[in-house]
Amino acid sequence: MKAIRKHLRLLPAVIAMAGMLLAVKSVGFAIEARADDTAAPAQADTPAAQVPAQTDPAADDSESSSASEVDVLTSLSKRRAELDAEAQDIANRQALLQAAEQRVDGKIADLKNLQSEIEKLLGQRDAEAQKQLDALVKTYSSMKPKDAARIFNSLNDSVLLAVAGEMKPDVLAAVLAAMNPDAAQKLTVKLADKLKLPEEAAPPPAAAPPPVAQTDTAAPAPATPATDAAPKPAGG
Repeated sequence: MKAIRKHLRLLPAVIAMAGMLLAVKSVGFAIEARADDTAAPAQADTPAAQVPAQTDPAADDSESSSASEVDVLTSLSKRRAELDAEAQDIANRQALLQAAEQRVDGKIADLKNLQSEIEKLLGQRDAEAQKQLDALVKTYSSMKPKDAARIFNSLNDSVLLAVAGEMKPDVLAAVLAAMNPDAAQKLTVKLADKLKLPEEAAPPPAAAPPPVAQTDTAAPAPATPATDAAPKPAGG
């Protein structure tokens, strides 16, 4: 019983000491909280210039690589522009060449048409000239040989050759016999030259053989023919 009473008497003292310790801890917590509140605004109000800058190697590498990529893209863009300009120039030249070819083709077509017209006119003229020549040949062939010969003696050579060349041989022979001998001879020669075929080209002369080299060695002596007679025996 005495021990229990003793502990009961000490219980108020222990409770008082615990309360004092709790109060002291509360005051310490309050002081720390106030210190934190005052430190945070001061750190927030610190200017950025006073904060030491921190260098990042990875950021520097990325910036240099970005600059290189920009340079490469710029060079490629410039080259692409040059290639586009060259392609446009080539396209313009091709267009000019095509236009020139079309103009040339048009000129060629015009020249072909003109050539066809000229050939047609020449054909018509040749036909008309042949018609007139046939009429002259018929006229002179129907004349008496003496009358035709008198005209042939003074007729132009081109007309005379054309008409005489188209006449029948027997009719022309009678006219030549009645013509002036000199005029008849000239007409005969001209008709012969007109009917003469071109001579074939003569073959080129054969090349001369190369000279034989002469040597100073003497020619070998001719071999003597062998005799068929055998030597006679002595005393026989």
